[in-house]
Amino acid sequence: MNNWFILAQVLGVITIIFEFTSYQIKNKSKYFLTTGIGSFFWLTMFFSVGMATGMDTQISLMVAASYSTVRNLVFWKIFAKNTPQSKEIGLNFLLIMIGVALVAGVLSIINAPEQVRWLHTLGMIAALSFVIGQYLPGVHYVRITVTFYAIIVILTQTPLNILYGDFRWNIMGIAIEVAKIVSVIVFYIRFSKNPKQPQLQFAKP
Repeated sequence: MNNWFILAQVLGVITIIFEFTSYQIKNKSKYFLTTGIGSFFWLTMFFSVGMATGMDTQISLMVAASYSTVRNLVFWKIFAKNTPQSKEIGLNFLLIMIGVALVAGVLSIINAPEQVRWLHTLGMIAALSFVIGQYLPGVHYVRITVTFYAIIVILTQTPLNILYGDFRWNIMGIAIEVAKIVSVIVFYIRFSKNPKQPQLQFAKP
């Protein structure tokens, strides 16, 4: 265990905090800003892991985290403006993001070991659903799709996903996805008590 690996765990905890907080927010633009910042720390976590153990197995994860960071921050600006022009730009950007996710998903399935291609197929479906769910109006689509997506990602962080003969558990990766699921559960507990409240968050801005 070196300093880079320790830093990765710290960045993972910061990611968990932002991811958990993001699903307590109803306002779309604030949600995208919060989860976008969380995705950036997610990216730095993978970079730190790569510095500690080697970049070979981290490149694809860093690409995915970069994709998530850019997507969320662009959507943040689009939903913050909330004009007909920005909505049109947002729709076009969404279609581009779906295309990128589709290509990346297909490549992941093709390059995955035969034993776990079914898992990567589910991962692609879950990722596409989540990207679309983020953009759709209301608070429910994104939370339903992120729960499905998080469950699939958790499976990829276990020995079930055979990569390079490595059967380790990625505990921090699992913790980040579990935080999303727990946050959704907490959101709906709070939402059921006051569904008309415009925004649910733990602290006033």
